[in-house]
Amino acid sequence: MQRKPNLAVVGATGLVGGTFLKILAERDFPYENLYLMASAKSAGSKIDFRGRTHIVEELTEHSFDKPIDIALFSAGGGTSEKFAPIAAAKGTAVVDNSSAWRADPQVPLVVPEVNPREIAKHKGIIANPNCSTIQAMVALKPLYDRYGIKRIVYSTYQSVSGSGLKGIRDLEEGLKGKDLKLAYPHAIAGNCLPHIDSFLDNGYTKEEMKMINETRKILGDDRIAITATTVRVPVLYSHSESINAELEKPFDLSELRSLLAASPGIVVIDDPSKNEYPLARDAAGRDEVFIGRIRRDFSVENGLNLWVVADNIRKGAATNAVQIAEKLLEIL
Repeated sequence: MQRKPNLAVVGATGLVGGTFLKILAERDFPYENLYLMASAKSAGSKIDFRGRTHIVEELTEHSFDKPIDIALFSAGGGTSEKFAPIAAAKGTAVVDNSSAWRADPQVPLVVPEVNPREIAKHKGIIANPNCSTIQAMVALKPLYDRYGIKRIVYSTYQSVSGSGLKGIRDLEEGLKGKDLKLAYPHAIAGNCLPHIDSFLDNGYTKEEMKMINETRKILGDDRIAITATTVRVPVLYSHSESINAELEKPFDLSELRSLLAASPGIVVIDDPSKNEYPLARDAAGRDEVFIGRIRRDFSVENGLNLWVVADNIRKGAATNAVQIAEKLLEIL
């Protein structure tokens, strides 16, 4: 793309929307004009960005009448369902952070380190995967390509920021002895809640089924057997995951560790003798996916255990979307 694009951030006043702006600045993303959009409630707010004060405008059906090349959406599924098609019809490439379009077979579901070629197939909308799926895919794609994967067991330990500002407030106030329960049905301070999103008839939660279905879509392989248990924990930022994988081919553990360390977006921290392994607090504010506790699962042939940690607001949402937008610049 020769000229700089016109860029919009939808949901600019939210937790992820604010992180969009932070990462756009950090990565010096080029743009000609920037439009910040939000609900009527937040319209009129002022946001300082790159030395200029921007007025947040209300998102309406006419917001994309002006020429906008790329729009980063993080305003909830209902908003995306309504407004993303309107934007796409006007020629805007939408990168959507909600769950609205992830399962749509016509919409690419993209992690740039994993399946960047899918971006060029978009028909106006590109979906950002679920935060917990993104970091799992960065970790598992090199193993899938080298060894194949037969089965995956996900157990996640997800931070309250995954529930937005309400989740953060629940924890912060709970630690002071005041259980608000704005985001959760039970107190989160001092608790682990095996309940993320709503329960389905099959006994799983939507979050668990998202991980199962999105993994298969991103890897393009419906044969993989996958199960998941997702848990909300009293941590502010970064999701941690225990991933148990049954690989299709035998592996040498040192070669596998080297493969992960050399793969894009991954930092291996794995020295049990020094108590070194990925920690949520260390991953917060970072864009990499951290992997440790790399060891065999001796209970099954070609079994493997990994501990995978990443900042869910950055790599799990905003950074991944901005990386997609950077790839879009190459094809617009």
